[in-house]
Amino acid sequence: MTRLLVSVRSVPEALTAGRGGADFIDLKEPGQGALGGLLPGVIRAIVAALRADGIALPVSATIGDLPMQALGEIRHRVAAVAACGVDIVKVGSVDEPGAADVLQALAGCGHAVVPVFVADRGIPRALVEQALGLGFAGVMADTADKRAGSLFEVVAGKALRRFVAGAREARVMVGLAGALRLADLPALVALEPDFAGFRSAVCAGDRRGALDAARLQTLVDTMHRMRRDIAAEPAQAFGGR
Repeated sequence: MTRLLVSVRSVPEALTAGRGGADFIDLKEPGQGALGGLLPGVIRAIVAALRADGIALPVSATIGDLPMQALGEIRHRVAAVAACGVDIVKVGSVDEPGAADVLQALAGCGHAVVPVFVADRGIPRALVEQALGLGFAGVMADTADKRAGSLFEVVAGKALRRFVAGAREARVMVGLAGALRLADLPALVALEPDFAGFRSAVCAGDRRGALDAARLQTLVDTMHRMRRDIAAEPAQAFGGR
């Protein structure tokens, strides 16, 4: 079943997401780009607040948008974010010179890293295949330009199906994100990624606005209803027996 990853930027937002039905808590600064990073002190404060509130959900955090040529800085930020107590560190992977070297280096860095493939110009198949063979905690596809529409408007359905199927075959956790909306849930459920990332759909205004508890509740309720419908399908197929 696809689980909900909700991106937050502060302690109040994290507590709202954790109490409101999110399955993953993702820490980022949406005002600084698709994978904008929070300061380590903010990350530590959010993790501490969640645990103090009894919320044991997995927590991921981004390191910020960096060029693939900045391998030294990428490794430094991964270590700094991991030291804040998060479960997963997310690192953007752009199809440009140096990307393969970044994946190779991060696979052996000793931290749970999820490469996030920036898919605005298509999902980079060679980089994905490399990542799937390196033992990462998971892989993810996302978009950089949130104004261009949702992931399903930017990336062809065939490419998304291939991405999810490849991760399944490699037994690697797979996630999808990119200006996803409530209307995208049926398509997400059909693909069945392990998790789907949301920010825009649960904010008042655009993704840089505040997390809205009512919008989050609508998303959670809709996803739960779809999960129940899917679980009921086998029984319905056999006459309810």
